[in-house]
Amino acid sequence: MIKKMYLVSPGPVPIPEDALAEAAKPIIHHRTDIFSDILMEVEEGIKYVFGTKQDVFIIASSGTGGMEAAIVNLLSPGDEVITINGGKFGERWGEIARAFGLNVHEIVLEWGEPYTGEQLYEELRAYPNTKAVFSTLTETSSGSVYDIKSFAHVTSKTDAVLVVDAVSGIGATPCPMDDWGVDVLVAGSQKALMIPPGIAYIAFSDKAWKLTESSKFPRYYFDLKKYKKSFGKRTTPYTPPITLVIQQRKTLEIIKKMGIEALFEHHRILADATRAAVKALGLELLSKIPGNVATAVKIPEGIDGKEFVKIVQKKYDVYIAGGQSSYAGKIFRIAHLGYMGAFDIITAISAIEMTFSEMGYKFEFGSGVKAAMEVFRREWK
Repeated sequence: MIKKMYLVSPGPVPIPEDALAEAAKPIIHHRTDIFSDILMEVEEGIKYVFGTKQDVFIIASSGTGGMEAAIVNLLSPGDEVITINGGKFGERWGEIARAFGLNVHEIVLEWGEPYTGEQLYEELRAYPNTKAVFSTLTETSSGSVYDIKSFAHVTSKTDAVLVVDAVSGIGATPCPMDDWGVDVLVAGSQKALMIPPGIAYIAFSDKAWKLTESSKFPRYYFDLKKYKKSFGKRTTPYTPPITLVIQQRKTLEIIKKMGIEALFEHHRILADATRAAVKALGLELLSKIPGNVATAVKIPEGIDGKEFVKIVQKKYDVYIAGGQSSYAGKIFRIAHLGYMGAFDIITAISAIEMTFSEMGYKFEFGSGVKAAMEVFRREWK
């Protein structure tokens, strides 16, 4: 049988054909007016997605590099920080902070459990010398979304800055940087921005820029003052990922034509259809605060979770994701992110149903697909 791969993992995501085609064109030199025009066009598009008037710096890096850039530009050895750890990527904030010798107060949550602004307020009262609070917007390891707006409301009344990993969430769920008062926003190219991995985006508020003046961490490649100076000259301090920037221009054209609110709504509909499908199959969500980026689903009793994911991927070429860390074999994850549509979700649910049926899980065959189709029939505009 001829096979076709379907990518429904939480990043990288499928890439629009027009953006793929950009990578086949001859490369251009990055120290030219032609590329500078493209770079500045991408800059304006990313500012639109971020919801900010601040500069958004374009770094040749994964999103993790953007996270590290935030820490080394803001802080100094021994500074107190709070990290909110509700999954693998909240955990990463703590790991990076400790690697640089920060005094970390880590809030460890059960995966999928909520955390409120009121709880953060009490934590900041307990640690009044906190310089920064680190959180994730959407935690793909658990399929959760956090209340960044309430976190920002709390930190705005303190000297602490709020630093948000929006790598998976930006463009898929609201997080308007300026309106909400987020101080540092970090994103990556391979999620709702719909191009391959390789670009980190980062923006600082005025409050965050003031903090950089006292930072004593050594830095070279991730020194954002260099990026700011270069942006004033319509360029980058080091060689940028030229083709990725050109591809990003193409997908930003798609996003701007669609409109950011419509893009959020698109992700909401895909998420609703996915959750309706898994519930129709008698399955349980992991998260109490599910978001529109990915859905984490508990493996039913008696089913080998690792084998389940392996069959879906290897036999049906549908690349869902398994669980991470202590949740390996206990959950599977379906992304509904970026350049995905209704039939990507229906295909994924079909493969999941066929695999569960093969493994002996009892359910009404076709019920998940039907539930997803009912959402799409109702919501399709």
